[in-house]
Amino acid sequence: MAKTSMHFHWSNKVSNEDQETPTPINPCHKPNVSHAEPHKPPPPTPSPLPRKKLQAVTVARFRSVLTAIRQNRANLQNTLGPKVVGTLFGSRRGHAYFAFQKNPTAQPAFLIELQTPISGLVKEMASGQVRIALECDKEEEKTKKVGNSRKLLEEPVWRTYCNGKKCGFAVKRECGEKEWRVLKAVEPISMGAGVLPAEKTVAGEDEETMYMRAKFERVMGSRDSEAFYMTNPDSNGAPELSVYLLRV
Repeated sequence: MAKTSMHFHWSNKVSNEDQETPTPINPCHKPNVSHAEPHKPPPPTPSPLPRKKLQAVTVARFRSVLTAIRQNRANLQNTLGPKVVGTLFGSRRGHAYFAFQKNPTAQPAFLIELQTPISGLVKEMASGQVRIALECDKEEEKTKKVGNSRKLLEEPVWRTYCNGKKCGFAVKRECGEKEWRVLKAVEPISMGAGVLPAEKTVAGEDEETMYMRAKFERVMGSRDSEAFYMTNPDSNGAPELSVYLLRV
């Protein structure tokens, strides 16, 4: 029986084990390589205001707040209550002014100039009771929705009626130096009428100032109506002068 010779190549086997087996490369595989995003510059920061400009803005805001506080305080101090002081005054040949004050020393909360001469009102009052009605128009609906509604005493223009007769218009005025001088002159007078000494005007003419001063009772009917009744103990309960404010 013939013998088959078998040869084992141990050296080759050992040498093959020592060699590293190459890793097959998959052509579809994409290597996991992290690509860093390009560096973006930070957004520009707003340049701060200069120090002087910042201080000026702060001071302006502070002053506006102080002004608003002073105005609100003045309005609260001059707000009319149920008892007020009323003064009717004007030069003999001029228009009549009507002022309502919270007290004799306060700024008038309501001051209007009537087109009616004060001499005519004095004659009406001498003949009997006088009722002055001041009417103004209501605001439009669009203005109300915006919220720009004003108080009744802040209306600028009024239609004037005296004892039922139309007598022009009345205009709201600010208390100037001349008006305040008259109110200060009659400040000690709680009730009465008279004539203040004449003062020379720019034209060089002498003008005497007539006045009538009394206490009034204020009655608020609604947001659009108020009434002022002169309280006179010698009139048997019937006021000699009544002022009605109506928004129609």
